[in-house]
Amino acid sequence: MAVSDEQYDPQALQAKWQPRWEELDPFRAGEDADDERPRRYMCDMFPYPSGDLHMGHGEVFAIADVVARYWFQLGYNVLHPIGWDSFGLPAENAAIKRNAHPAEWTYANIDTQATSFKRYGISFDWSRRLHTSDPEYYRWNQWLFNRFFERGLAYRKGGLVNWCPKDQTVLANEQVVAGRCERCGSEVIRRELTQWYFKITDYADRLLDDMDGLEDGWPDRVLAMQRNWIGRSEGADVQFEIEGRDEPVTVYTTRPDTLYGATFFVVAADAQLAEEICSPEQLPALEAYRAEVAKLSDIERLATDKEKTGVFLGRYAVNPVNGERMPVWAADYVLSDYGHGAIMAVPAHDQRDLDFALKFDLPVRVVVHTGLADPGESGAATAGEGRLVNSGPLDGLSKAEAITRITEILRERGTGKASVNYRLRDWLLSRQRFWGTPIPIIHCPDCGEVPVPDDQLPVTLPDLRGEALAPKGVSPLASATEWVNVSCPKCGGRAQRDTDTMDTFVDSSWYFLRYCSPRFENGAFDVEQVRRWGPIDQYVGGVEHAVLHLLYARFFTKVLHDMGMVDFTEPFLRLLNQGQVINQGKSMSKSLGNGVDLGEQIDAFGVDAVRLTMVFAGPPEDDIDWADVSPAASQKFLARAFRVMTEAGAASASGVDFATGDVELRKVTHRTIEEVTRLLDSYRFNVAVARMMELTSAARKAIDSGPGAADPAVREAAETLAVMLSLVAPYVAEEGWERLGHGPTISRVGWPVAEPALLVQDSVTCVVQVAGKVRDRLEVAPSISAADLEELALASEKVRSHLTGAPRKVIVRAPKLVNIVP
Repeated sequence: MAVSDEQYDPQALQAKWQPRWEELDPFRAGEDADDERPRRYMCDMFPYPSGDLHMGHGEVFAIADVVARYWFQLGYNVLHPIGWDSFGLPAENAAIKRNAHPAEWTYANIDTQATSFKRYGISFDWSRRLHTSDPEYYRWNQWLFNRFFERGLAYRKGGLVNWCPKDQTVLANEQVVAGRCERCGSEVIRRELTQWYFKITDYADRLLDDMDGLEDGWPDRVLAMQRNWIGRSEGADVQFEIEGRDEPVTVYTTRPDTLYGATFFVVAADAQLAEEICSPEQLPALEAYRAEVAKLSDIERLATDKEKTGVFLGRYAVNPVNGERMPVWAADYVLSDYGHGAIMAVPAHDQRDLDFALKFDLPVRVVVHTGLADPGESGAATAGEGRLVNSGPLDGLSKAEAITRITEILRERGTGKASVNYRLRDWLLSRQRFWGTPIPIIHCPDCGEVPVPDDQLPVTLPDLRGEALAPKGVSPLASATEWVNVSCPKCGGRAQRDTDTMDTFVDSSWYFLRYCSPRFENGAFDVEQVRRWGPIDQYVGGVEHAVLHLLYARFFTKVLHDMGMVDFTEPFLRLLNQGQVINQGKSMSKSLGNGVDLGEQIDAFGVDAVRLTMVFAGPPEDDIDWADVSPAASQKFLARAFRVMTEAGAASASGVDFATGDVELRKVTHRTIEEVTRLLDSYRFNVAVARMMELTSAARKAIDSGPGAADPAVREAAETLAVMLSLVAPYVAEEGWERLGHGPTISRVGWPVAEPALLVQDSVTCVVQVAGKVRDRLEVAPSISAADLEELALASEKVRSHLTGAPRKVIVRAPKLVNIVP
């Protein structure tokens, strides 16, 4: 398609430059060992191929590409790879619906997205492309699983899991929405199953403590979410005798100082302990209650606004510090895997305990005097600091003093000890699905759990499709009898493969390491290449992955460090979370009728306008409401910039001496270089774009009413503008660069450097407002004081004509603004 000299045609530019870029391959990372350029690794959270790219992709990849292209311009050897997180449930659902194999749907969507990415102009190194559903990739999932198994970090046990009774499969917590299956909408229950786990709890302390080193590079809210998820707390294990039971029950508490305020005892309703403690008369009530609790997710059970429910178990516990009998209840607000699955309830100083006590008319006893109203009367627990009361030997002590003293007393009596507890639980990784990595374990009746030997990896998936993938209560792999029945690698006897597949979070926990050597055949990755590129300098993706994906990737990295395979313990030095693209104040949804199609926006306005709109809409972490932005306005700006570059290129030759050009325009250009550089370094991309727009206006003014398009300063401004625009609008920038007389590609020409002498300002324009309206503009020295600027503004005749007396308030922002409130 021909590109017009007269007007900006985004579709023509895309048709011209996309094939040229594919031929030039400008973003391939340098692999020469003698390449002395400093290296930078940019990684985007890789996409799932559930269709074509959507608006969320449009935002995150446009933002990440600003950083990557900026690094290229700064002269770094940049690694910016692309791949697809291509296992998972949506592909399996699509295969059942279409009576096909999941691979058909998956790889067709990958091809569609790859085409769209190339159209979108992202600076990927396409030579490193990978798909997690390729046997060449998931072979190494299995190899890593075996290494974890050898180190005792992969194990199998019975446990309570989320279970969908309709689809008959285990669901991860993130697949349970409002207590219902994300897949079919059925109510989820809790079910006891034997599953595979990774022992992430062994790394809890390191995962927590190492976050201190991420504070300068990660968002505070992400660090807070991870710290809360790990949930390390210091307290005490306390033993309670249960009447009618030989063995005491241990309770973990962070507030052993409040033991004298414990008035009842609560056991997790779904814990085996509840059944063991329960009196025979109360068993029917417990069983009925447990059936109701099984319908709730952990998140729902822990909700603070949920009405408390429970059942009395017909037993009493004995408080070890005062000998009082405490009724034992089963309730849903205690989880079986927290601490020891039971708590001492101190209702005066814990809101959930208080809500329960008030619901069931249980005693409330204050043991920490805080000066606030009695919780039994106010309904508000007092969890703050204070002096101990009604607590025997602890009376008068502070919280810290009381914790130390009561822990000593418990240890001396043999009824307790200091303890550390975590909210974090081991990672349940087995799934009853087909489209995932087969777990490389063979179950032998004689030898037990036997890893598949490394030289027999990968264990590839059998050819199942359509109805064969429909959920049946066990993994679809169980029906592939020829695949399941094998010989034991140890004894040669009859054995069976494990029929579960791995959680797809396993795939995404190390893919960024594979990018460093995606075709490496002698290991999960080339250790030397990872040492060369890692850790990742900038990771970009959604905050919805703030806990699980990021936590699992950090866990994998620490295990691999302990194995000697990486020489760093944190995978991502800096993390940038983009906001959502919403519409009319709400998340885009077909049911709401507010969906916006990325492809349609590109067809209407062009890639550059859509990318520019995404970046210019606001800070990267903020949501973008598509109803409030204007790709049409972005298109108009790009047309203006296009004309500036075209006219400057037509009027003058490259290689002219910029120093001979108009000084005032040169000052604007170099101040723009200095400001945009600083803004990019601080991720204020939207403001950087605003400065590019200002430079365009200055160049346009110089062409129309100043020295003209042939002036060297206009060419300097146009070339500077082209390089800066290459970060956000690569097509118009590349075309503009060519029209300025240069060969491709603009992406590697180098970032402009501001001349210090041109940054010195002789004067600045100060805007003076009265009641919010501009009444005068003053030329003042950049170093003018606020007091002097206020005096000048009030002395202005234009200002005084709009004042009837002394102003009520004068706000000065020297040297650029004075706002007068009459």
